[in-house]
Amino acid sequence: MSAHLVLIDALNLIRRIYAVQERPFLFNNELAENTKKQVLFNTQKACGQALTKILEHLQPSHVLAVFDSEKPCWRYELFPDYKKGRKKMAAHLAACLPDIQDELMKQQVDSLIPEEDEADDIIATLAIKMALKDQNVTIVSTDKGFLSLLGPHIGVYDHFNRRHLDTNFVLSKFNVKPQQLMDLWTLTGDNTNKIPGVAGIGQVTAAQLLNQYGSLKSILEATDIKATLANKLAEHKEQIALSQELITLKKDIPLGFNLKDIRLSS
Repeated sequence: MSAHLVLIDALNLIRRIYAVQERPFLFNNELAENTKKQVLFNTQKACGQALTKILEHLQPSHVLAVFDSEKPCWRYELFPDYKKGRKKMAAHLAACLPDIQDELMKQQVDSLIPEEDEADDIIATLAIKMALKDQNVTIVSTDKGFLSLLGPHIGVYDHFNRRHLDTNFVLSKFNVKPQQLMDLWTLTGDNTNKIPGVAGIGQVTAAQLLNQYGSLKSILEATDIKATLANKLAEHKEQIALSQELITLKKDIPLGFNLKDIRLSS
């Protein structure tokens, strides 16, 4: 029997829901102490309601909410400026995460909190393992990085805009195929995670190069690229290698559970 696994990028969902719940109570970009408890309660309930809608729409056989490790992941060791400047999760929201996990569990959805990995890498590993067995996976997230995994058995669903993101979406937004996205962002950089690219190469140029040569490897090996571009690539050779490693999702993380552990009972 064919399975349909839904993988929820938990912090992506929770942080966006929290931002909506917090907004009406903000004053000078601060949240009063006496309203934090109410905002957290509203967030917890809204996460449960969002999960109900996700389950009703996607009709999965298996579901898992995947969180980031509480420890800094391996990318920080390679590149200390990874995600530099990104606003940290509010301490009161971080303290409430176990309550939100309990809220999800009311609908039989367990949470996975890895010891040292980012949710992105865990989700990519699970998605690829399922796809290789011809089983279907839907990733619930607004994180663009998951678009690189799109394929016959892997889909991405944006719960907030109620839309399935597919190959046509990627082509219209980035002008490359899903499997070329990691190469695109290696060249342009990933500003969301503060990963630098090649100075002077933007999305248009990067997409043109990938459409002409097919892959970053072929671009770097090409002998007919105009001199100015070839010089930029040569000057940023080490940066390209580092950025590619940082951007690429791991797909081989050991997982310590069985699919039957996250099956929804009918």
